[in-house]
Amino acid sequence: MAILSFSNLIEKCISQQKTIYEIAAEEEAILAETEVDVVRLKTLENLIAMKDAIKNGLTSKEKSISGWCGDDCAKLLERYKKGHALFGKIFEMISAYALATAEENLRMGRIVACPTAGSCGIVPAVIVAVSEDRKIPESEQVSGLLTAGMVGLIISNKVQLAGAVAGCQAECGVASAMAAAALAQMLGGNVPAVINAAALALKNILGLTCDPVCGLVEVPCVKRNVFLAIHAVTAVELALSGIESKIPLDEIVDTLKITGQLMSPMLKETSLGGLAKTKTAQNLEKDLYKQN
Repeated sequence: MAILSFSNLIEKCISQQKTIYEIAAEEEAILAETEVDVVRLKTLENLIAMKDAIKNGLTSKEKSISGWCGDDCAKLLERYKKGHALFGKIFEMISAYALATAEENLRMGRIVACPTAGSCGIVPAVIVAVSEDRKIPESEQVSGLLTAGMVGLIISNKVQLAGAVAGCQAECGVASAMAAAALAQMLGGNVPAVINAAALALKNILGLTCDPVCGLVEVPCVKRNVFLAIHAVTAVELALSGIESKIPLDEIVDTLKITGQLMSPMLKETSLGGLAKTKTAQNLEKDLYKQN
């Protein structure tokens, strides 16, 4: 039977004395009619693709078709060469990796939609940066990615992970929750800590609109990847300190769905409101159409 809620997932982990990633791998193996080792191998392939996207993004300055984005990661790296970020080296890595991946997506490069293309930089940045800094083995990174996948899967059972349906809370917000779950697992968190990390990340980003300028997944989408990656790490720091979300994760997901339903259609990927209709955004739109 498919796991449709986090309460169900927790019960299964407790009754079988297994981790979330073990349950996730077993469920996927059953669904795909294959072995757990094959599932982990496929997850490793996705992890490698994430690392390739980061590597390519860090070395390219190619602009997007609009010309608005594509060289911001290079600017960030140049700043870090001159002096360390206020929050230290790991902050530099996470922010740069998130931006590198998101910009690689704009160049039509190969990325892993995790859970969507517009939010593709968040999970890779957190998993890869922290693993490099803490020297976390690849097998544990795979376990973290499987954990993230289970969180995304359960949320998607209740609400479509699309800005057009529920705003960016359902894309970058969910990606942040997935990243938080992955990192909590990789840092040795138990099942409650992993769930709490995801809950804290998602709860504190509810209501995030989807208002892309000109309907392109560029402004403000790209930079949201950086902010929400750091957001995920903050959630993990709280969760691993024993701080709990007073609202259960299942109820937070229900609230995400309801919030999405209440949100104006003008703020759900239509580019009819929000940042997409600021004076500057409208001027950018006019210039873009003139060019094309």
